[in-house]
Amino acid sequence: MSGIITKVSGPLVVAEGLADANVSDVVRVGSQRLIGEILNMTGDSASIQVYEETSGLGPGAEVVTTGLPLSVELGPGMLENIYDGIQRPLPEIRALTGETISRGVQVAALNREKKWEFDPVAEPGQHVDAGDVLGTVQETSAILHKIMVPPGLSGTVKSIEKGEFTVDHVVAVVEDYKGKVHELTMVQNWPVRIPRPYSQKYTPARPMNSGQRIIDTLFPIAKGGTAAVPGPFGSGKTVVQHQLAKWSDADIIVYLGCGERGNEMTQVLDEFRELKDPRSGRPLMERTILVANTSNMPVAAREASIYTGMTIAEYYRDMGYHVALMADSTSRWAEALREISGRLEEMPAEESFPAYLPSRLAGFYERAGFVDTLSGTEGSVTVIGAVSPQGGDFSEPVTQNTQRFVRCFWALDRSLAYARHFPSINWNNSYTEYFNDLIPWYSENFGEDFTELRVRIMALLNEESSLMEIVKLIGADILPDDQKLIIETAKVIREGFLQQNAFHATDTYMKPADQMSMLRVILRLYDGAKDLVTQNIPLRQLVDTGVFTALERMKFELGGGKPAAEFMELVDNAVASVRRANA
Repeated sequence: MSGIITKVSGPLVVAEGLADANVSDVVRVGSQRLIGEILNMTGDSASIQVYEETSGLGPGAEVVTTGLPLSVELGPGMLENIYDGIQRPLPEIRALTGETISRGVQVAALNREKKWEFDPVAEPGQHVDAGDVLGTVQETSAILHKIMVPPGLSGTVKSIEKGEFTVDHVVAVVEDYKGKVHELTMVQNWPVRIPRPYSQKYTPARPMNSGQRIIDTLFPIAKGGTAAVPGPFGSGKTVVQHQLAKWSDADIIVYLGCGERGNEMTQVLDEFRELKDPRSGRPLMERTILVANTSNMPVAAREASIYTGMTIAEYYRDMGYHVALMADSTSRWAEALREISGRLEEMPAEESFPAYLPSRLAGFYERAGFVDTLSGTEGSVTVIGAVSPQGGDFSEPVTQNTQRFVRCFWALDRSLAYARHFPSINWNNSYTEYFNDLIPWYSENFGEDFTELRVRIMALLNEESSLMEIVKLIGADILPDDQKLIIETAKVIREGFLQQNAFHATDTYMKPADQMSMLRVILRLYDGAKDLVTQNIPLRQLVDTGVFTALERMKFELGGGKPAAEFMELVDNAVASVRRANA
């Protein structure tokens, strides 16, 4: 079915003569067959968002509908790949057209020439349901790709093959209960705006460990959880997401560069090719998929890219993997919604964002979760979305609405960033709602005292924050020793524990067990010093031993393999020497 363009306004095209088309249908626009999607219908007139540059397109050009919604191809070959916002493989397009993407170029998302070794799991005569594994493909050395029965299909396996095949080769034949025969390949197509089905969703109860001390200890996120990383320009949002992508214990990483600057995405691509997976020693790209839709790419594709990344993440979740989706940034996605909404002449809401911004944000974050898959295995999608409020104003609509739908909020602070304190997560403005859900896991793995350690550390930081207001007015010298001790200990916590250098070979990552050891050593020093102060022994004597300074550098030595017991001994000896000197 075809229609005729009557209006072109940036990425928005209006065409008539499409009475039988449906909202969300994919269309081909103009002689170059640009890809677009129908946003709404009025009679036989369709408003279409075009995912490519529309310059040169004018009234009278033809629009042809495919009759299908915007979908992605899911199968072997996605890992190690780089896609644009509508799942076009950028390396293959570059090989085909050069450094710039030609308009209208059509390249299959999955390589149709590469052969994969398919190893059957199901057998002829076996009954299979949606989500059941038919066979496996070793996609990379790190990930075993499971070829599953598509959602909505169940029946009996009539035949299944073993061998090397391309992704579009029929590997199994399934007959459903109506007697209809379905030929199954290694490719599934799925509409990006529809969540993939699962059996049951659970409250997340296991943390996603990242090796970042302030996150793992103070503001943890659970596997299957949601988090927002809001912050002004230059506060380190991208580096936080890079660190989580590099070091989190997720099985699969989907990194979505949504509307960020091209040089930042270039840095990501260059870094990820060089990074080694700490678990396997192999390249990290072997379990990573990159979706790059930078700020100079078409705005409509930016709006679609976030759903493309989510659908890919859900597909690997359905295999039983734990997937982490990094979206950088949802503000740029919301700006794309605003631009398209304006061209559709919809009634604007606060700051000209569309009135449906909250529901779109909710629909995106609610696709995260820890689930039982259709095949009965556990899988999860953890979503971490960066937010870039203009001028660092957290009261703007995107930040405020995001805060409604996430349970973990890592607020980045400009003053911390300017002081070179990274990650610049402000411990007074950040929070997590997952901690109570994770207490049983922490108690089992880190000991019953973990909750107490965290509470005491947070209390010291809060007390220091209150004392610093007094210090600004009258100075620190006038404070009594017990309050000076709080300031000295909080300084060790801030600079020795919370501050972490992403570019330092040792400090970039710390095992959770070592983080617990650090907390115990710091609080051991605080308790010993508090005991001295109670005996009216001047705090300055303990400070002069250098033990506080030594603990500030403990992270480098502890991460390098030095046992925590040596630092415990250092603290005990320093306290004992001061006590003996005053006996």
